[in-house]
Amino acid sequence: MSHQLLSHSPDLYRLMEEGYDVEISDSNLIIKHVPYVTSQRTIAYGTLVSELSTNGTATIKPRTHEVWFIGELPCDNHGRELDQVINQRTATNLGTGLMATCSFSSKPPSGNYDDYYQKMTAYIRILSGFAKAIDPTVTARIYPAHPTVEEESVFRYLDTASSRSGISAISGKLKQDKVAIVGLGGTGSYILDLVSKTPIGEIHLYDDDTLYAHNAFRTPGAASLDELKGMPKKVEYLFSKYDPMHRHIIPHAIRITRSTVNELHGMDFVFMALDVGSAKRSIIEYLESQKIPFIDCGMGVYRKDDSLGGVVRVTAVVEGHGLHVDQRISFGDLDEDEYDWNIQTADLNMLNASLAVLKWKKLCGFYIDRKQELFSSYVIGRNQMVSEDRLE
Repeated sequence: MSHQLLSHSPDLYRLMEEGYDVEISDSNLIIKHVPYVTSQRTIAYGTLVSELSTNGTATIKPRTHEVWFIGELPCDNHGRELDQVINQRTATNLGTGLMATCSFSSKPPSGNYDDYYQKMTAYIRILSGFAKAIDPTVTARIYPAHPTVEEESVFRYLDTASSRSGISAISGKLKQDKVAIVGLGGTGSYILDLVSKTPIGEIHLYDDDTLYAHNAFRTPGAASLDELKGMPKKVEYLFSKYDPMHRHIIPHAIRITRSTVNELHGMDFVFMALDVGSAKRSIIEYLESQKIPFIDCGMGVYRKDDSLGGVVRVTAVVEGHGLHVDQRISFGDLDEDEYDWNIQTADLNMLNASLAVLKWKKLCGFYIDRKQELFSSYVIGRNQMVSEDRLE
């Protein structure tokens, strides 16, 4: 598909946005998976093919009102051929492997279609209308994935959800060049799951740990037994899972310490999801000296009788607002708590990651942020959210 032509042609882009299976090949516009009725009154799916007139970079008014059809001769819901639409019944080779069964002719009241959206949806309505009379659930709108080129998007296929919901401009606020996730345990891996679906230029992963069975239970998705037997580094495993969607996920199988903290140079934002507090001091000092905003995640889980309680915490730091750091972030090595050995806490990891990414999106202006808190915590036992340290 010509992505330049698609992006410069509102009619073609609308077809794609609304979920039609659009393809452009050899100056032909192709719409696949169009439901129609056969002579046996069964539902089948055919293909519409139209000439495609352009000025070199965008579509212009269609040259003709006719289209070609690939499939059986279409019928109405009673099994009668659509004589009022079928124009030519001779098999025709359209090139590039396309063999048309017949052509259609259905002029609009004005005599010509204004654009290709109007033209193609008119024929789709005719065919699918009879099919819906038999099965109301059939549709030509299947929302297929459309591949992208690297110059066009960080995603390997088009994000039509944002454009369909009309929030593309808002989503653009998340287009930071380089974001790092330090620590790819339970919380960090869920942070990756969320930010990999945003238009960040590069997502850098830092962790030197290996993926084992016990930490696979608090990692998104499901690692196979064979994958665990290979003992992959967490960053390499997660790269393999998210690279199919986002082009620029960059794994670093190293631990960020005082000696390696300059790895974070040039980052636009950093998520910290470290279990050990002692490593955080040098990282935070470096980030503050470089004026790099960051979010630190943390959770503490404890046993009480035969249940677990605890707190999930998110601390955000932006330039000029870091006085709360010592009060909110522990820099000591924590004593072992229930989280260290209890693997059934993925829900808390997910919540911690969600709160962190929500705060990041607020800082970017994606979400409304009336309270402008820099610290928030969720208390499990009381089902209570606390928000403090306002950005003022």
